Amino acid sequence: MLILVPPSEGKTAPVAGAPLDLEALAFPALTPVREATLAALQELSAGDEARALKELKLGPKSREALRDNHTLRTAPAAPAAEVYTGVLFDRLGLGTLDPAARARADAHLLVISALWGALRPTDRIPAYRLAAAARLPGRPTAKRVWRPALDAVLPSDGLVLDLRSGAYRDLWAGPARGTTVRVGVVREAAGKRTVVSHDAKATRGAVARTLLSDAAAWEGGLETPEALAARLRTEGWETELGERGPAGALDLTIVERPAD
Repeated sequence: MLILVPPSEGKTAPVAGAPLDLEALAFPALTPVREATLAALQELSAGDEARALKELKLGPKSREALRDNHTLRTAPAAPAAEVYTGVLFDRLGLGTLDPAARARADAHLLVISALWGALRPTDRIPAYRLAAAARLPGRPTAKRVWRPALDAVLPSDGLVLDLRSGAYRDLWAGPARGTTVRVGVVREAAGKRTVVSHDAKATRGAVARTLLSDAAAWEGGLETPEALAARLRTEGWETELGERGPAGALDLTIVERPAD
């Protein structure tokens, strides 16, 4: 099973260490696409500031992010597990997993990124800003750039647990001959349900940590959506599994209820 997570907007910039080595990243076949995307991002970030902020969908207080983008090739790099520091990664807590769980994360967890394509937690990267919805002048959308590239290097079958949302799901739809389980979170109160957005990141991070920490689950095989949903229920989550769609994808909804 693969576990897919999005990158975080929040990042901790490394203060020391060797710079980025594109060819040392996982999935080296992606290097040409990474190179072209990085070059376009650097060019945009080093040019007209107002235009760069607009194209990258950044606010006026994000000028430091443009400087990070401009120095991507020379800035210190660190493992992605240390650079990404948003809500999902805080709850996932890669740095506090036990050695066996960390090994499972290194083997089975992928960060799907608009700049790098797919990363393993150990891949060394600098801090940067490029959301999946941003546009780089002269380049196709991130979806058009990454879908064919990721289809060529990622598995074409098997089970995928998709903890991404929004535009990051568009970058890779999952294995063409496998099953992608997309995790959503809703909150139910007084018989009404509302979709959880920001807090859903924390829930998704907790789900990933629980599964990576569960040696018995991996040894017993998490090979079907039903087994996955059942395993989460044993950990206290209320889950609902949707119908399988024509592309082999289905939704697993986690229902949160207010405490009595």
